[in-house]
Amino acid sequence: MTPEEVGQRLVALLAPVEATATVSGGEVHSRATIDVPPNAWRAALLAARDDAELAFDYFDWLSAVDELADGFDVVAHLWSTTHRHGVLLRARVSRQTPSVDSVVAVYPGAAWHERETHEMFGIDFAGHAELRPLLLPPEFEGHPLRKEFVLASRVAKPWPGAKEPGESEAGGGRRPIRPPGVPAPGEWGVVPTPAGAGGVGEGPRGGTPARPARERPARPAPGARGPRTPRDAGSAGAGSRPGPGGPAPADGTASEGGPAPDDGGSA
Repeated sequence: MTPEEVGQRLVALLAPVEATATVSGGEVHSRATIDVPPNAWRAALLAARDDAELAFDYFDWLSAVDELADGFDVVAHLWSTTHRHGVLLRARVSRQTPSVDSVVAVYPGAAWHERETHEMFGIDFAGHAELRPLLLPPEFEGHPLRKEFVLASRVAKPWPGAKEPGESEAGGGRRPIRPPGVPAPGEWGVVPTPAGAGGVGEGPRGGTPARPARERPARPAPGARGPRTPRDAGSAGAGSRPGPGGPAPADGTASEGGPAPDDGGSA
């Protein structure tokens, strides 16, 4: 069956439930995508499994997508090992009360997927008896895959991606950038944002700015520099003397401390 035929078949099986069929992806990766209301979530997966023409006997994965104010999309991917086709099933739940029925009774392999989705997004799966932590410690607070969740580890220490390999900690490279998952400085936390995490010049919590570049005096414009003054002989120090082989004084006298000139006198 083509993805379009899979979508039409499943929509017909769910009638009178208002389900919408589309196709996502392209070419060999195209999939029928069925959007169903939350109260028909379990019935949709059950129909996909039990229909002989669809025969989705393999549960692949289940997760969620945070759509912010619109709520959460609970998504499951099923595959038919006999007909070699797949389907994506989606149900949008509200942000205030995110909940759908558990499908562990339909696909036992969904148990761990529902636990992880509950842990990461805070979505409740009614009928699941063991929604205990799967990946995080029991004392962990919050749901890390919600978009409003702040990754505290990226605030507590500089983000590795803020610098290219080889750039020093003292700065001098690129302008520090704020890592993903960290709000703008001054919007979260009670301590200043560390250097390299909040950016430069972004407010009172903007971090320690990079070391400023050394300022060099401006070069004069071409032709603005005056001509050099030649150095006269009188500017030399009192004890200076000409170098070896240098010119003799113009008046014929020897320099101070030098030999007297030969006047043709006594030998």
